[in-house]
Amino acid sequence: MSERRGLLTTLREDLGVVVERDPSVGGRWEALGHTGLSAVWAHRIAHRLHRGRTRWAARTLARAARRRTGVEIHPGAVLGRRVFIDHGASVVIGQTAVVGDDVTIYQQVTLGAVGWWADIARRPGARRHPVIGDRVVLGANATVLGPVTVAEDCLVGAMATVTEDIPPGTRVYAARSIVRLAPGAPPADPGPPALDAVRLLATAGSW
Repeated sequence: MSERRGLLTTLREDLGVVVERDPSVGGRWEALGHTGLSAVWAHRIAHRLHRGRTRWAARTLARAARRRTGVEIHPGAVLGRRVFIDHGASVVIGQTAVVGDDVTIYQQVTLGAVGWWADIARRPGARRHPVIGDRVVLGANATVLGPVTVAEDCLVGAMATVTEDIPPGTRVYAARSIVRLAPGAPPADPGPPALDAVRLLATAGSW
């Protein structure tokens, strides 16, 4: 009974964090239709089935959730409390991944393994996927591969790729796109220096 109450508390927190972090959601009733919430809730149940060795049922639920939400979370992955998947499209979280509390995940994020050619060389039961610390933000199309650790309070910007451990509070940004003028076009006004900070921050998440 206490485990069931604990699950219900976690589910209520998941619902609350959608209302808190998604400005497009008008309240709890509207949040119930949030794709990311559906994916997280389905995983909470699938993970319990997986731990209880009802692996076929866990896999079936995970596949159904993927079809419904576009989010693929292996039932073996561990999600902390108040994990917020903002846009569910094409998020992938591997079997041995661990995601901490209050993590924000944007669309097309992958928490994956390096590849089967590396995984088959690992000892049985070894971790193959990342550990994501508390309060980490993973921007759109961010990729974290292998048994690395992204420590707490990090920000992995949009399009960035992480293949090594990242210390607490680190900001990881992908290279900005190269903008070239059309032939014969006049030079563009670079704008005030303050815009440089805005351009950098714009790679952090998904607008």
